[in-house]
Amino acid sequence: MIVMVAPFLWMALSAFKSEKDLGATPTVWIPEDWTLIHFEKLVKLLDIGSHFFNSTLVAVLVTACNLVFCSMLGYALAKLKFGGKRPMFAVVMCALMVPGNLMLMPMFVMVSKMGLVDSYAALILPFAAGAFGVFLMRQFMTAIPDELLEAARIDGAGEWFIFWRIAMPLVKPALATLAIFTFLQSWNNFLWPLVATNDPGKYTLPVALATFAIDPTKTNGSNGVLMAGAFLVVLPVLLVFILLQRYFTQGIATAGLK
Repeated sequence: MIVMVAPFLWMALSAFKSEKDLGATPTVWIPEDWTLIHFEKLVKLLDIGSHFFNSTLVAVLVTACNLVFCSMLGYALAKLKFGGKRPMFAVVMCALMVPGNLMLMPMFVMVSKMGLVDSYAALILPFAAGAFGVFLMRQFMTAIPDELLEAARIDGAGEWFIFWRIAMPLVKPALATLAIFTFLQSWNNFLWPLVATNDPGKYTLPVALATFAIDPTKTNGSNGVLMAGAFLVVLPVLLVFILLQRYFTQGIATAGLK
């Protein structure tokens, strides 16, 4: 725990340290003089609001798309009968084994031919659904009692009603888990936004911060400004986890009874 938490704690505290505390020897962990000067410099030197909006828009839409589309396919693979069901699930499992970096070039070629480079669509559509999300939702959907769904069908409920009103409430823990992982991955995604966007106005926060960090004329050698930027990148992820972590402790049966 100490090994994992120490770098994060150092980053968070350094964002509020004065230049004197940052360069102090021996190392000062707790700031003697708490300051927001690094955040003020960051706002002045970088259009943080625009990049924060880009990251939020992309991460929220990617997460929402995954929750809907992965749940739909997971439900179909778990509870519906149709031709090609097993081969389709095999394709999903094979997709899990392909490293994401290998898909970088094919995705860029597709996005380029569709004329979507330097657009929000280029940042969202390639990640609107993922093999991990489909597999996760399929496994949770499998645990839903078939008798419950059959009873709904006997009462005249259609598949859309069953999916939205019965199946989805029963898999809230899986939805929360998928939301956290997807949001985290999308928010921290660096390589694809760097490749798919040339316009600085479309940069997400990690890309904007990385390009800002390598420009010595802006940072002026101040690690405090970089720590403030890194803190802002991590903060939304922590908030999402705090809001959704309680669902990890809920079982499917308990959620269904509620």
